[in-house]
Amino acid sequence: MLVSLDNVIPRMPDSPFIRPVNWQINTDEAWGVVGPNGSGKSLLSELICGKIAVRSGHIRYHFPEETGEKGASLFPAQRIRKIEFNAASSLLDYRKLFYQQRFNHSENEDIPLVSELLPPEGISEENLLIFRTFHLFDLMDRKFIYLSSGELRKILIAKALLDNPKMLVFDNPFIGLDEESRELLNDMFVFLLARRNIRLLFLAPSLEELPACTTHILEMKNCAINYCGEKPGFTSGSLPVNASLPEINWDDLTLENRTSGSNELVSMTNVDIAYGKRIIRENINWTIRKNEKWALLGPNGSGKSTLLSYIFADNPQAYAKNISLFGHKRGTGESIWDIKRRIGFSSSELHLYYRENVTCSAVVASGFFDSIGLYRKCNAQQTLLAEKLLELLHIPHLKNRPFLKVSSGEQRLLFFARAIIKNPELLILDEPFHGLDANNKALCTSIVESYADQPGKSLIYVTHRKEEIPGCVDRFMILRQ
Repeated sequence: MLVSLDNVIPRMPDSPFIRPVNWQINTDEAWGVVGPNGSGKSLLSELICGKIAVRSGHIRYHFPEETGEKGASLFPAQRIRKIEFNAASSLLDYRKLFYQQRFNHSENEDIPLVSELLPPEGISEENLLIFRTFHLFDLMDRKFIYLSSGELRKILIAKALLDNPKMLVFDNPFIGLDEESRELLNDMFVFLLARRNIRLLFLAPSLEELPACTTHILEMKNCAINYCGEKPGFTSGSLPVNASLPEINWDDLTLENRTSGSNELVSMTNVDIAYGKRIIRENINWTIRKNEKWALLGPNGSGKSTLLSYIFADNPQAYAKNISLFGHKRGTGESIWDIKRRIGFSSSELHLYYRENVTCSAVVASGFFDSIGLYRKCNAQQTLLAEKLLELLHIPHLKNRPFLKVSSGEQRLLFFARAIIKNPELLILDEPFHGLDANNKALCTSIVESYADQPGKSLIYVTHRKEEIPGCVDRFMILRQ
């Protein structure tokens, strides 16, 4: 036995758990915790990690006795590391940074290099293998905030391994990783189980998103255990994917129509992607016209997010490049807010910097003003539209919940609603469905398809999973390694 939970009830105000938790993890098992968004997966993992106190019952850890650097005994939870989307804040305090800061190089002098946060000296042979497998030595001279979401994920895994944990908890283990990196990570899990004797626990919305090494399944449903046992005996108790979704009347979801006088929404000619003096890619030519639906594809670190930053007016480098947006060359008098008003945008990077603990309805409404947080009072129509979108996504119960207190999957749904709330002329979705369960993916895909059916609407969709690309997409921009 490694960890056991016996009749555990968490010490939480208005605890969502409807009955005590009983669960035993043995040393020869790799568990996957599955369930729809908001089903209690993250809360269960926080119980095990010691982040939520126990009101009654017992959690027992059967780790060997160990001491820290000063000789004091380690608490069991100190030997468990959780790797999740917002774990980057454990290495860098994002509350002291501002979104878009990585594009303002004069303000990044104090940002540490990867080598300062993850010193390459004195690494064991086993950890060296991990570093080489993920090509982490190639990232050592990079500023931490210049990493792509996939590169950041690899750094977080390596940092957790350097702490020599007894258990690793992965929240959506493959999130942000391209196909090659997902295959490497699958191999690494097998290596960790066989050679490092580290126990692994995975959280994912479905069985298909769990690593191949998973041996046992625990399914959460409405914050209660619905199944607990071996993987071969598991049959999901989740509802089947709803294929007949209601049609959307976009006239009811539109407060203001903005259309460009130009047929060309985006025009790039011989554009380079660069961080300071470091050139990622040269001579990109890309034109996006009205009614065109694009997928932007490429491996981790290929420059996709930076390319989008030129379009969404986040990157001041765009002024020195041959770029026109909505018929106007950059730097000819338009403000960034004139550009942003025409665009709906969602990305993993925006999610990472959105640390304002406002209500969930305020997060959705902030899409009207393209702000992180809500600093302007919404009028009655805007408030009503935000509530309509919460209902459309089947999450009206989150309306007054604090944003930072809901699950990462529910946060993704809120960012999706924030992107579409203006019914924009151009919709940019950068890996929007990470961490969503099958029903929510189907619902959001249906909304994207409905949006795209409107005349004059254009789309840029970014993903590492080609099976998630909406059917309306018929054009591809591919950035090679």
